[in-house]
Amino acid sequence: CSSSSFLMHASQVSSLGASVARPPPLPKCVSVCVKARATRELGFDHAALKSSLSLPSAFSQFLGKATKHTLITMKLSMSLAAFVGSATAFAPTAFMPANTLRSAAPASSSSLNMALKEGQVPIVIGVAADSGCGKSTFMRRLTSIFGGDVVGPLGGGFDNGGWETNTLVSDLTTVICLDDYHLNDREGRKVTQRTALDTAENNFDLMFEQVKALKSGETVSKPIYNHVNGTLDTPETIEATPIIIFEGLHPMHDERVRELMDFTLYLDISDDVKLNWKIQRDMEERGHSLESILASIEARKPDFDAYIAPQKEFADLTIEVLPTALDPEDKKTLRVRCIQREGVTDFSPCYLFDEGSAITWAPPASKLSADAPGLTMSYGPEDFFGRPVQVLEMDGTFNNLQELVYVESQLSNTSTKFYGEMTQAMLKLADAPGSNNGTGLMQTLAAFAIRELYEKKAMAAKAKAAEAAATA
Repeated sequence: CSSSSFLMHASQVSSLGASVARPPPLPKCVSVCVKARATRELGFDHAALKSSLSLPSAFSQFLGKATKHTLITMKLSMSLAAFVGSATAFAPTAFMPANTLRSAAPASSSSLNMALKEGQVPIVIGVAADSGCGKSTFMRRLTSIFGGDVVGPLGGGFDNGGWETNTLVSDLTTVICLDDYHLNDREGRKVTQRTALDTAENNFDLMFEQVKALKSGETVSKPIYNHVNGTLDTPETIEATPIIIFEGLHPMHDERVRELMDFTLYLDISDDVKLNWKIQRDMEERGHSLESILASIEARKPDFDAYIAPQKEFADLTIEVLPTALDPEDKKTLRVRCIQREGVTDFSPCYLFDEGSAITWAPPASKLSADAPGLTMSYGPEDFFGRPVQVLEMDGTFNNLQELVYVESQLSNTSTKFYGEMTQAMLKLADAPGSNNGTGLMQTLAAFAIRELYEKKAMAAKAKAAEAAATA
């Protein structure tokens, strides 16, 4: 869990658009898909709808998923200003450095941009993965979709009286690295001869107490594991926010902690892919030898298999990254599976074409271009650790990120606000690892699912509070 890596990624985040009233142009296929959906599903002419609502053409592109009832209601009761305000509420700006916000959209009244209110219960998300498995990239996608004002690292880092910290905050989100709950510092682990993956090297009693306290809206004094020098530093004060994310090695190991999680994810990278990634990062970028990389992987593997991998059984959503099945000689192309558990409260699995069917699909190259060995998608029900799941898969690499809107048009239960939002979110982070394959796609879908889960729980809490006030 590297805060410096996270900050490096976060510093590159830029706004989705300076103004929602002037959205970035979308590919021609967006308009084509929207018109087809409007004609096929809603039974009216898209051009007539656009004219009757008097909306700019860019906004009419995003109406493909609305119901006929919704569009009629918009026509009768929603002004263009209100429409613009609603769209602005979901322009992602979280964790952007302040100097990049030259033309940021004005503050929104959306429930997504608010501090923790009295009586509000935060939602708690757990993200499990080994180091170097994409947690920082996923956090970048997640926080950019939620939006919110920038705060950045708690304490501001070393400058201006700050301190070394792994905690990142915005007005909506707090991201806590579970390395902070290491029982011993680096020198202490040399004495015990245990790795940080070993559960005996982690303080689960304190972790449970503080997760419980934060979920109750309380403030805690959390330890800091300093990744620079391997020491346990002076604790820092953490205040509860509407969304609290615990990411690291063991978010689902302790049953007490697991029961407090509202949603859990596991990022599962196969051994072959992990080796290729480590060779690229440690050998090509850091100058390590192949022998040292292999030795490091082998040294960690027993503890990983014993203490980290078993958590996959408890995840609500697992993203598996595997070598491609299209060409056994290809070591770079990835096959990515999004394993979605059924029956999770406030979560509906995304599906391709027809829910519950078993489908394999090769998108035509004219609509989604891909180099050899090509690209396929699949979807269907499976059994995962004795539980029913729905699995969405992408195998291959696509060439043009804008063309992903064609895939988006075939997906349902994406938890997006408007047609094209998934593609826009991917385009916004086009420089992030995995943005041309299934890793970026599945991470983005998971981020939208978490946003929808938060909104549903926030709405339920608000209704409960209103009911309590009415009966008081």
